[in-house]
Amino acid sequence: MIAYILATCIPGNEKEVIAKIKSLPDVTEVNGVMGRYDVFVKVEAKDPLKVDAAISKVRNISHVTSTVTMPVIYGQGGTIDEE
Repeated sequence: MIAYILATCIPGNEKEVIAKIKSLPDVTEVNGVMGRYDVFVKVEAKDPLKVDAAISKVRNISHVTSTVTMPVIYGQGGTIDEE
């Protein structure tokens, strides 16, 4: 299962938030982004419960003010169609 998370954090704390997210299990990509959101996160695990746990951990990081989570739909493009 794959999910993408867009996170907003308190301005000036982006680097700290990104460092904390990078250390979480099942997080495979983290990038600071410009625009409405501050951080882009990719979470990947075979067990959906692990993905849920990673999402909860991101949401509970200090200085994260909001998140939007987008679970991937299998069979609608990308490399996951091959699994």
